[in-house]
Amino acid sequence: MLPFHQVVKDDFSAVNELIIKQLHSDVGLVENIGQYLVEAGGKRLRPLMVLLTANALSYPQTSGKTEHLDLAAIIEFIHTATLLHDDVVDMSNLRRGRPTANAQWGNAPSVLVGDFLYSRAFQMMVQIGNMDVMAILANTTNLISEGEVQQLVNAKNPDVTEANYLNVINKKTAILFAAACEVAAVLCGATAEQRQALRSYGHKVGIAFQLVDDALDYTGDAATLGKNVGDDLAEGKPTLPLIYAMRTGTPEQATLIANAIRGGDTSQLSALLEIVQATGAMDYTLDAAREQVRQAIAELQLLPDNNYTQAMQQVAEFSLARTY
Repeated sequence: MLPFHQVVKDDFSAVNELIIKQLHSDVGLVENIGQYLVEAGGKRLRPLMVLLTANALSYPQTSGKTEHLDLAAIIEFIHTATLLHDDVVDMSNLRRGRPTANAQWGNAPSVLVGDFLYSRAFQMMVQIGNMDVMAILANTTNLISEGEVQQLVNAKNPDVTEANYLNVINKKTAILFAAACEVAAVLCGATAEQRQALRSYGHKVGIAFQLVDDALDYTGDAATLGKNVGDDLAEGKPTLPLIYAMRTGTPEQATLIANAIRGGDTSQLSALLEIVQATGAMDYTLDAAREQVRQAIAELQLLPDNNYTQAMQQVAEFSLARTY
């Protein structure tokens, strides 16, 4: 457990128990795949943001309620559903250092269990009964789907612009970070200014998280990442390191990258890694992430100064400093 999890350790344990409870199904395969995903662990940053936001605004301390735990589980179910579907679309066989669910059980069960998790999340939302929360999360899941489709359209297209790439990661990744913070703010009865600041904080952390994730695909190692280095390239994804390298490199370098994207070709990965470094594409990508983190931390000024907001700053910093 990372240090910033410690301040909500008890809540986190309660969320894990709730997740297991809500995975119950009369169909054994649903529970098997669900349990496999839970055991895979992960950083759980999105549900963590729900818990930290709610505690920063004193929700459980003053209300005596536990609906923030339900929201954290809901956010995790939505995220896990997207991962199940992503791995099928991307034909991935490794995640968090273990075979993906589709590698273990096949594509059809993975898609259908993803659908189960989405629908279970919405069942839990109905139990909370807050229309603002439902509106935020309904809109969020719709935009995530749009982002996934746009990413599919962009695959193997070296002409994707930086603006188009940023639009995809806004929908595909940042929007759920933003929603995690905003629904907790709504639950706590936060002011309009706090709600907007928290949504912005989550959004910026999410953008930074994805920028670093895309950089790690060209700088990390498989053992640390829990996935294969060069996976994005193998899927023909034009991410920011490659977009910038094509824009600023020599015509020969740009052609090499463009051909690799078109073919999903990792045979010249070492040469591409050299180009990414030589053009300053890695520095450019990480500088963009640093700016997002700086802005995210600034948004926390509207919150009370306590252990939870300090942990939220640490989460932002972790999104930049992480190696996995």
